[in-house]
Amino acid sequence: MDGNREYTPNLLINRAVVPIGSVGAYKAGHGNATGHHGEIIQGAMRNQDRIIHRFLVTLPCNELYTQARFEPSLQLAGHIIVPDDKAKSRMAIEITLKYLNRSDFGGQLHLRSNIEKGFGMGSSTTDVVATIRAVADAFGRPLLPEIVAHLAVAAETASDAIMFEDNCVMFAQRRGVVLEYLGSGLPPLHVLSINTARDAPLDTVATPAARYSDWELQSFCALSGMIRRAIRTGDPYLLGRVATASATISQRHIPKPAFEEIQVIARANDACGVQVSHSGTVVGLLFNAFCPNLNVMVESASKDLSSIGMAPDFRFSTLHRRHEYAS
Repeated sequence: MDGNREYTPNLLINRAVVPIGSVGAYKAGHGNATGHHGEIIQGAMRNQDRIIHRFLVTLPCNELYTQARFEPSLQLAGHIIVPDDKAKSRMAIEITLKYLNRSDFGGQLHLRSNIEKGFGMGSSTTDVVATIRAVADAFGRPLLPEIVAHLAVAAETASDAIMFEDNCVMFAQRRGVVLEYLGSGLPPLHVLSINTARDAPLDTVATPAARYSDWELQSFCALSGMIRRAIRTGDPYLLGRVATASATISQRHIPKPAFEEIQVIARANDACGVQVSHSGTVVGLLFNAFCPNLNVMVESASKDLSSIGMAPDFRFSTLHRRHEYAS
C-alpha cells in the first residue's frame, strides 16, 4: 500500500450538515433499529488518485433489534441521562440535539435490545441509530437515512448501513455516506448463524482497521462489480461467491476459528457461500431461500456444524420485511 492515502473524513457535525429550524412542541420520542449479521462484503478500493476508500454492504437481520425512548426536558438542559455503558448513545443525543437546534434541552434515554455485544451484529450502531431516531421523533422531525448515517458516524466513528432498511447500499462506514445504491434488497437468502467464539467477544473500537494488500484492494474492485450484478439479477449464488471471497480475505485480518471446516461444510451442503462479521465473531452459511430442499440442506449443515463444535444459534431470511417494534 506504499504511496496510497486513506480518506479521512471531517466529522465536525456543524460543518457537515445544516441545522434545521427550532420547533416548539416536544414529547417522548421513540426510535427503532434493526440489527445485522455482519457483511456480505467489507473492504476498500483505491481511486485514480490512489486514495483508499473503505466500504461495506451489510447483511440485515430482522431477528435483531434495539428500541429507544427519549424523554426530552428543558429542566435537564445540558444534562443527558443514559445507561452507564452507553457513551455512544450519549454522544448521539448531543449531536442530534445540536443538529435539530435543540441544544437547550437535556433528557433521559431508555434502551431495550436483544443484540449481544462484541460479536459483530450491530449492538452499538443499533443503539445509536435508534437513539437518533428517538430524539428526532421527540421533536416531530423524522430524519432521512442519509442524515441518520452521518450523525451515527459522528457519534461512533464508524457505522453499519442499518439505517437504509429499504435499500441495499454500498456504504462508506467511516464517512457516513452512500457510495452507491445497489437495489431495493438482497437476493433471497436463508442464513444459518454460527458464533465461532462465544467466549471471546471483540472490542470493535479497539480492533485496528484492516490494512489491505495491493492484491486485496484489486480483488475488492472485482468483487464490487460482482455484487452489483448479483443484486441487480437477484442471484443468491453469485452473491454467495462474493461473500465467500470477502470472508476469506477477512480471515487474514480477523481470523474465525474453524473457518476452513465451515467452508467445507457449506460446500458439502450446497450452500451459496459463507459470510462473516468482518469485525466480529459470527459466520453465516448462505442458502438459496427458494431452494426446494432448503430445510433438508439446513438441517444437514446444522448437524455437520455441531459435529465440529460449531452448533448454529439461529436462522433467518432476507425475504422478510423489516419489523416495526412496539415501543
